[in-house]
Amino acid sequence: MKHFYKILFLLVNILFAQTHHSIHQIQSKYYNTIASPPVDKMPVRTGLDILLDSKIDLITGKTIALVTNQTGIDQNGNPNYKRLMSMDEIKLKVIFSPEHGLFGEADKEITYANQIEDLPKVYSLYGSRRKPTKEMLDGIDMIIYDIQDIGARFYTYISTLGLVMEAAAELNIPIIVLDRPNPIRSDIVEGPILDLKYQSFIGKYPIPIRYGWTIGELAEKIILEKWIHPTPKLISIPMEGWNASLWYDETTLPWVKPSPNIPNLETALIYPGMCLLEGTNISEGRGTDKPFKWFGAPWINSKNLSQELNKLKLSGVVFVPKSFTPISIPGVADKPKYENQLCHGLEIRIIDRNKYNSVKTGISVLKKINELYPDFLIIKKTRLNKLWGSDTLLKTLQEKTVSYNYFAVGGITIFLLLISIIN
Repeated sequence: MKHFYKILFLLVNILFAQTHHSIHQIQSKYYNTIASPPVDKMPVRTGLDILLDSKIDLITGKTIALVTNQTGIDQNGNPNYKRLMSMDEIKLKVIFSPEHGLFGEADKEITYANQIEDLPKVYSLYGSRRKPTKEMLDGIDMIIYDIQDIGARFYTYISTLGLVMEAAAELNIPIIVLDRPNPIRSDIVEGPILDLKYQSFIGKYPIPIRYGWTIGELAEKIILEKWIHPTPKLISIPMEGWNASLWYDETTLPWVKPSPNIPNLETALIYPGMCLLEGTNISEGRGTDKPFKWFGAPWINSKNLSQELNKLKLSGVVFVPKSFTPISIPGVADKPKYENQLCHGLEIRIIDRNKYNSVKTGISVLKKINELYPDFLIIKKTRLNKLWGSDTLLKTLQEKTVSYNYFAVGGITIFLLLISIIN
């Protein structure tokens, strides 16, 4: 009888190992199906190109305030402020920058106390002030907003848009919003609508996490729904050649990373879901080469977590074990979580971006880690609620803090081991 139980114990473990092996075989099969980048691109002209080429009369003879950053370029890669400064009948008096600065150079609050050479006065709207004052807008006839967004509610550029629109309305200054693509498509919507009880700078409007509009469309919606008060006179200049089903890399527009930790389009797609990890003690990959694409913590078992997440068969994605050590990177990551500590976690590999559900992936990761590591996971309640837009995700996580997989799988192995020892 003793030998029978020992043989049974070995068989269970062999079968268990084979199950895990099959998951990695499936992963390998998936990798072979990843689509190639598009070759034929749609010619798209942004609102900036349209303004400068055919609607310049809107700003001729005006004194302008420009809200922009490094993404505000024309189709040839020229910065908008340089184009405006080169025109004789237009006076660019002041520039406002959003989070990360005018050149995308900062990962924390920034000020421009000193004059920047060859530029008009520059004010940061991500410091002690986040809304232009009357003094800053003195003598301004028109405000132009021209920033590339990434289509996520908690990406703060759209909150800056609303605050600038409020300032424009209060001073009776018209605002022009120059439209740009939603890089992760503007025909896909994901996540819950923000409950205004949780309104903050990382969630200003009652919209989904992946909200599915371009910046010009959002500005129009802000006016229509009266999400700010008062509302200004808005002139939205749409793009030419854009349609809602396009990804950014399917256009002819040059890519400029919109912020230090969104280096490419794939990261922009991953961000709406994996940014939720900012509400926990899990590293979201800041301080590494692959922010949001890599995530982990010193106390995670990478292999086990990859197997558990891959069993969920989430659409368009597989998870691969990855270890990394976050470090401080000037202008990119200032004192990231687990700085200089080895973290064990996963790499997100998108195999079909048209099927990938960013928000569902993010909450699946969070729920699975909560299930497997309830004694290690720390949830920053206020931050998570602001990111999610309500307390419903927090309540779900608080209700499920026991690892049922432990009892279902590990418990069987331990039970059989105990029987073999007894016999």
